[in-house]
Amino acid sequence: MFFKSYLPKQYLAAAIVASLLQGVVTAAPVFAEPAAKSKTTSVQTDMAEQNTIDHSAESKPIQNEFLKEGEGIPGTEVPYQNERKLTLKEWGEISRLERDIRRLQRKREEFFIKRAKEKEAKEKAFANAFKGRQEYSIVFNPEDYTTKTMDANGESVTFRAYEHLVYVKKPYDPESQMLSIYIPEAYLKGGTVNGFTAETAPIFMPNGVGGYMPGTIAEPQEDSRYGGANAALYALSNGYVVVSPAIRGRSLKHKNGYETGKAPALIVDYKAAVRFVRFNRKAGRIPAGDTEKIISSGTSAGGALSALLGATGNAKDYEPYLKEIGAAKERDDIFASMAYCPVTNLENADMAYEWMFHNANAYYNAGPARRMPPANSNAAPEGNVQNRPANAPAEAVKATPITPEQKAISAELKEKFTEYLNGLNLRDSLGNRLNLVPDGNGLFREYIESLYLEAAQNAIDTGEDISKTPWLTFSEKTATHMDFDKYIAAVKRLKGVPAFDAFDMTTGENNEFGTFDIANKHFTRYALEHSKFVKVPKLEEEKKIAEEKARQYNLAFPVEKRKLRKANLEEQMEKEKLDLSQFMADGRIIKMMNPMRYIGTRNVQTAPHWRIRHGALDRDTALAIPAMLAVKLKNSGKKVDFKVAWGYGHAGDYDLPDLFAWTDRICKIKDKADAILKEEQMKAKAKAEAKEKE
Repeated sequence: MFFKSYLPKQYLAAAIVASLLQGVVTAAPVFAEPAAKSKTTSVQTDMAEQNTIDHSAESKPIQNEFLKEGEGIPGTEVPYQNERKLTLKEWGEISRLERDIRRLQRKREEFFIKRAKEKEAKEKAFANAFKGRQEYSIVFNPEDYTTKTMDANGESVTFRAYEHLVYVKKPYDPESQMLSIYIPEAYLKGGTVNGFTAETAPIFMPNGVGGYMPGTIAEPQEDSRYGGANAALYALSNGYVVVSPAIRGRSLKHKNGYETGKAPALIVDYKAAVRFVRFNRKAGRIPAGDTEKIISSGTSAGGALSALLGATGNAKDYEPYLKEIGAAKERDDIFASMAYCPVTNLENADMAYEWMFHNANAYYNAGPARRMPPANSNAAPEGNVQNRPANAPAEAVKATPITPEQKAISAELKEKFTEYLNGLNLRDSLGNRLNLVPDGNGLFREYIESLYLEAAQNAIDTGEDISKTPWLTFSEKTATHMDFDKYIAAVKRLKGVPAFDAFDMTTGENNEFGTFDIANKHFTRYALEHSKFVKVPKLEEEKKIAEEKARQYNLAFPVEKRKLRKANLEEQMEKEKLDLSQFMADGRIIKMMNPMRYIGTRNVQTAPHWRIRHGALDRDTALAIPAMLAVKLKNSGKKVDFKVAWGYGHAGDYDLPDLFAWTDRICKIKDKADAILKEEQMKAKAKAEAKEKE
């Protein structure tokens, strides 16, 4: 885990101010001056200002185009309100006020230096607590393996298993920062599988993360939730090298009491695993796999993690964190990302959820995503729905009514979603802007409806009878229209208001954004303004107050200006006594957990290929979330296969044949393109050599 600021000492206080105020209560004082000020006296300063005013324009005749000749008075004769001379008493008061302002500025600077030292002391204590942690070698040993044979849907698959390898030099939790590598035995004997060789075999990297909890190694298994081989074994049977990492998550706590799995630990570990593979494959130690064809995969929070890995290749924001755990010095971009129902874009997920589920009058959430499946049992707690994904929020059988207060909050969030969505400037394939009008309707809503209709039509075309679906209208064998409100009534709302950043900070996402010493935090401005733990004025109100103060300041005379500056500084200092970093996640961390913030960003290598799926019955997050991700990727020139899966809720890996048909296609297209390029290069080289001989 990485907690240092890595800022020069002279900027420490300023950095702390910025981090504390970023996205939280107030902006810097409207009238505050820099702490370091010239030693020229305030009287001399104001006199100098008056003496250096450029009056050149005033000495020239001013023609007023709106007055006829002989009317009004010349512009040079219009008196300037602030040109009157100040009395000695006023100069004395200005001097006293300036001294007070400088004293307050020094006091404010000392306050932040003290707070910075307190924070530094906490970080030092954390570092000391892990100072003696064991260091590991990240050099892969090709001789340390076992050979296994499994049945993959009737096909015998033999592979080598290199298991439980720590993939960073300085792990905070070795059990959660290790991986296993599985390689088809055929490659070690010079053979081929599914048209791939040891050199061209794609590398499949599934993660076992759910609910932002720690992810365990996804080992090959003959039986899965949907019957038959799981994704890891299915990949091996298709000739893929499988690299499955364990990854830290939000509930991870060291025996010394420190939290070690909070954001951005998950994505840092996933990147470190990619770097481990590239580092060792490049050196020839890993005997098979094409590191230019790495494919990630995950479901729910794991889908969000897969999307984040795909979107943020080689982004510099993560570099200090990777260095802190001793990750290999390699690239971490990947070839393709597979994301099932990604619970992502969390700082905007509440707005998207209310835009979609606002008309629902009850929800069915039975608690936060903290429960683990009971040992040796698949039973759910009494009153809860069974067969939910591991670590997903529990679903209650009985509904909880939404209160009038929650309804009002839902309406506000729904309205804010329109502003956010329109700001993305998303476009469809014809170039039309996918926007919304204030009531929540528009082309984006039509696009969302079309995704559900396409899923329904696919079901019809495969012979499924969906004629009794209450929210669909049919014409012969064609799904022609969906009723959005009837859909919500049929599918039902899962989560409360708000869905992700709860005012009492009880969601799994609040827990994810905690720090090494604080378990839960807010990650949206809106939730902070409504928090049950701290009183924060609304941003719009703060802006209006600041504008009014600026207006008063511009109209004030010199003495009143100083009084306003002093009062504003005192007010600001009183507000700053409350350390909002105790309640609000760092804006940099929030950004690092959102793939939308990196797509199309300079010096970031986003994966060129994407496959995103969202169940037609899924209500753990709004369809708008993966839809915006898919469209933004398309608008950035990426190849995206995005669909709604009919009949599925919040789940993944239910269509493995289709998944690996897609990965086969994109990988083999790349192999053909690489072969053609290689052939052209060889021809060019031979031609150059022949010309040189001539």
